[in-house]
Amino acid sequence: MTTLDTLLHWLPADSRVGVARRLGLVWTVAFFIAVYQWLTGSQSGRLDASLVYSYAISTCIWFLCDPLRIVLRRWYRVDSGPNYWQHAPRIWLHVAAGVLLGYIAGTFIGDAYLGRSTWELFTISPQRFWGFWLSTVLLALGFTVYFNERGKAEELQRQATEARLKLLETQLEPHMLFNTLANLRVLIQTDPPRAVAMLDRLGDYLRATLRGSRTDAAAGTHTLADEFSRLNDYLELMAVRMGPRLRHTLQAPDDLLPHPVPPLLLQPLVENAVRHGLEPRVAGGQINVTARQDGPYLLIEVIDTGVGMEPPALASADGGFGLAQVRERVASLGSGSSAGQVQVLSHPGMGTTVRLKLPLHKPTIP
Repeated sequence: MTTLDTLLHWLPADSRVGVARRLGLVWTVAFFIAVYQWLTGSQSGRLDASLVYSYAISTCIWFLCDPLRIVLRRWYRVDSGPNYWQHAPRIWLHVAAGVLLGYIAGTFIGDAYLGRSTWELFTISPQRFWGFWLSTVLLALGFTVYFNERGKAEELQRQATEARLKLLETQLEPHMLFNTLANLRVLIQTDPPRAVAMLDRLGDYLRATLRGSRTDAAAGTHTLADEFSRLNDYLELMAVRMGPRLRHTLQAPDDLLPHPVPPLLLQPLVENAVRHGLEPRVAGGQINVTARQDGPYLLIEVIDTGVGMEPPALASADGGFGLAQVRERVASLGSGSSAGQVQVLSHPGMGTTVRLKLPLHKPTIP
């Protein structure tokens, strides 16, 4: 777990980087505001006083308007991360109240530091008091509008990424189906009973895929258990064609099965293992798919005992359709230090291992 995750563990994992980034921006601007106030003599000509007031007010407003808003996301009925922002009167009312209360709290902190009361300025010079207060409010609202526009841009980018991944999914399904139909055509001519068994398995697989896609579309979730179930259907389908040459295992701890993953994330890797690893080998081999926790990551490995790859072939495989599709899906799951990773390890005659490291956010098991 990173330091950021430790400090902001009370926030949703997908929002922590954005919250920390916005705090850094707020503190940067607060520094320049403090310098300006010091140069204009707004805080008795003391730089330390200007810094305390500026940082106290800006931090209080940031905390009330940003992290606290995310903490209250369920009460506000906002569940679309990572910014958890929505154009709704209740959100804008929260921001307005946060600006006002943050200004008051930050001012009290500054007054406690200097041992005086800023509110005395209201009786001495009301015009100066309201000007100072209004400038602070306008600055806070400016930040809010900026964060809102940035949040809308990130949301549009997220929607574009989802649309691109959906397109990749529609490309992948026919890719698998055409390969299966080609194999089925051969079996019809050479081994009709196995062709019938393979056709039955194909029907089961397509029904499960259709049922899963409808569920995913309605709920917006696809778990590791769903992915393993669909993968098992596919491997059983391939086992009809390859017979005892194909053996497989799927292993994952029960507490990781509810973890959300992109649909059809593992099937391209297993397809590659079957087609390029085990089929060229006369004796066939084993495919093991395992999942476990590795610190803040969900580690998934697809291991085959096939023919393996030479380094030049390995380099070209990184750009193949299956791996390219997987890399793009994994890249969409996070950013910066929390981004997912894809690693391919292979040696001639010793098989291939594809390792996926996905950000781990364990859901609560009902």
